Amino acid sequence: MNDFSSGTQATVLILFTTLVTVTLMMCVMAGPDRDDLTNFYTGYLSLTPLKNGLAIAGDYISAATVLSTTGIIALAGYDGYVLAVSTALSLVLLMFLLAEPLRNAGRFTMGDVLARNMPGRAVRIAACVVTLSATLPFLVVQLSGAGSLLTFILNMPHVAGARTACIVIVGSLMIIYAAIGGMRGTALIQMIKIIILLGTSVLVAALVLNRFDWSPGDVLRAAQQGNGAGPAFLEQGLQLGTSTVDRLDFAGLQITVVLGVACLPHITMRLYSAKDAPAVRRSMSWAVGTVTTFCLLVIIMGTGAAALVGSQYITAADPHGRASVLMLSQVLGGVPDSVGSTILYSAVAGMVFITLLSSVAGMTLAAASSLAHDLFAHAARRGRAEPRTEMTVAAWTCVAVGTVAIGLATTVQNWDVGVLTTLAICIGASAVAPALTYSLFWRGFTRTGLLATLYGGTACAVLLMTFSKAVSGSPAAVFPAADFDLFPMQSTGLVSVPFGYLAGWLGSRLDHWRRPADSHENRRRYEESEARLLAAAE
Repeated sequence: MNDFSSGTQATVLILFTTLVTVTLMMCVMAGPDRDDLTNFYTGYLSLTPLKNGLAIAGDYISAATVLSTTGIIALAGYDGYVLAVSTALSLVLLMFLLAEPLRNAGRFTMGDVLARNMPGRAVRIAACVVTLSATLPFLVVQLSGAGSLLTFILNMPHVAGARTACIVIVGSLMIIYAAIGGMRGTALIQMIKIIILLGTSVLVAALVLNRFDWSPGDVLRAAQQGNGAGPAFLEQGLQLGTSTVDRLDFAGLQITVVLGVACLPHITMRLYSAKDAPAVRRSMSWAVGTVTTFCLLVIIMGTGAAALVGSQYITAADPHGRASVLMLSQVLGGVPDSVGSTILYSAVAGMVFITLLSSVAGMTLAAASSLAHDLFAHAARRGRAEPRTEMTVAAWTCVAVGTVAIGLATTVQNWDVGVLTTLAICIGASAVAPALTYSLFWRGFTRTGLLATLYGGTACAVLLMTFSKAVSGSPAAVFPAADFDLFPMQSTGLVSVPFGYLAGWLGSRLDHWRRPADSHENRRRYEESEARLLAAAE
């Protein structure tokens, strides 16, 4: 529980109300017409590279990046540093490998890219299933975390029904943002978020460095002492352990983050709002620069939390350290209820609040777009749906996805559901990344290989995660009293990522052997599509 008075809490509530009012007005003003699919899905391709880059960065930096990564740095030191670097590297990989081909090959959703060479209902359905599998767990985690963090911010963690009320409020707002604002409306929210996020983070990081006379070495030494681990704070092992299996688990987690985070559907969907290949290149340059800068600020804030707050107090508030940046603002503000402390705490609380709102809105839009465009318009109506009908379905699927996410988050609000974030990233790395790279760069990739990659990679990640240490068999697991941890790691990446690529290769080779005529047809489609992509890039 925080130590601020009702006056500070009133200031925070006023700030929250202002943010909600402004963002809702912007969504309404930017919202598309009822039959304007291009505006709803891509915002008319009207965003400049700077604005689109900020929107991509805003979608990319989720509440997990702001809160969980900062907490891991404060509690695990080196392990958190590597995680922050891996998060930035993932977007760099997307920029250099996939961004341009994705923009040229896609129209509205990931299903458009995958069905470019292999059209058909099965591909659209598979794309929708994987999109939901990757976004819904993330939504549940974000909403569940919103309940805990907002009750902490508003100083009412023990009030009956407070967490449920916060989950419902945030979830309702995310539905409104996605259904009314579409791509352009949520992009404006992401731009507001990233400006607030960078401004507040720069202020907090500067105050941390100022406390130690701008000496990074002094900050690190104080962090080692505040964390209680001493020199081990700068060594691998505080988060997952130091055994051989733990080190492999750590390596697998970083590989999964690098391959999976940037391939999540709500991130790749932003690329289709760039008007052409040069625009997407410039957009990604802005996004990479913004995310890299923020990851550096997260490292400073996490280290500052270890140095100034201490791991004992951080874990007492939240065992995973997600409240560390809020507690750091309390320490940096000085005397409670002073003007400076009130302003700083309110700014950080506002940063957390707008991050939660914008993150869930972007994920809801991605899930709803796949349901409306891939499942309804192409799988059910075979591409013959009227624009007005598809728009109506898209709006109502926003409501449906949001309602399901709110219900699940409310049900599991007392569980430790952080494992769902890892699951979503593992699906991105094990199913989405192989499917996209094969579809864009391998002429021999076939429909069977695509379906094997999407379903096989997703199933492997879900199955291994279910029987992993993160779910049972350890005090930090979701079910600590149970013991069915047959898979000895907390991340599935070392197994599920190679499995996803292998499944796609084997499925394609099987098609080549069984149906050589179809294989030649796939190659012809790929060559024609490649020629169109090259023409679009020029």
